[in-house]
Amino acid sequence: MSQVKGLCVMDVDGTLILEEVIDLLGREAGCEEEISLITSRAMRGELDFERSLRDRVSFLEGLPISAFDKVFNSIHLTPNAQEFISILQKNGILVGLVSGGFTPIVERLAKSLGIACFSANQLEVKGGFLTGKLVGQIISPEVKKETLEQWRKELKLSKERTIAIGDGANDLFMLKSAGLGIAFCGKEVLKKEIPNHVDKRDFLEVLPLIDCLE
Repeated sequence: MSQVKGLCVMDVDGTLILEEVIDLLGREAGCEEEISLITSRAMRGELDFERSLRDRVSFLEGLPISAFDKVFNSIHLTPNAQEFISILQKNGILVGLVSGGFTPIVERLAKSLGIACFSANQLEVKGGFLTGKLVGQIISPEVKKETLEQWRKELKLSKERTIAIGDGANDLFMLKSAGLGIAFCGKEVLKKEIPNHVDKRDFLEVLPLIDCLE
């Protein structure tokens, strides 16, 4: 990574995009209602994130990987997300994505936005179908925080030059570990602990909070 002025790490589902990808995959698998219920509780901090993720992924067993194309084409960027990212990048702030979602979607999103750094969960695939299991490291709340700190150290940046943006309970540690943590249309559990929050779903509302754009 080349020398940059700052680092902004963003959550994906419910932050960068309007939807929760796991819920959309659930729709394709015919169990959206069951998955959405668990997702809502997990994002409010009522359930252990890793366990709830494994439970939700188990519903996806047998889903063909072609479902990712359909899901990717049905997601929507949060208003002005692309412009926000471009402004940061033009001002020397590297943008990274850390998601409790899934690599096939996050990787395509990152490429479409010119983002080189991203981390997400990997779903196990056999014979072109999901097995209902995860492989590799789970992007837990702790791992989100550790990823931000790892990228910061690689960039040789001080904590004060880091920004983290998220909406769910699983973003809390990451937001607390950044120089500036922003709860973006955040769940109540975030708003209670994160003083900076934006409650309008428009990324241009975030810009006034960022003081390293000078």
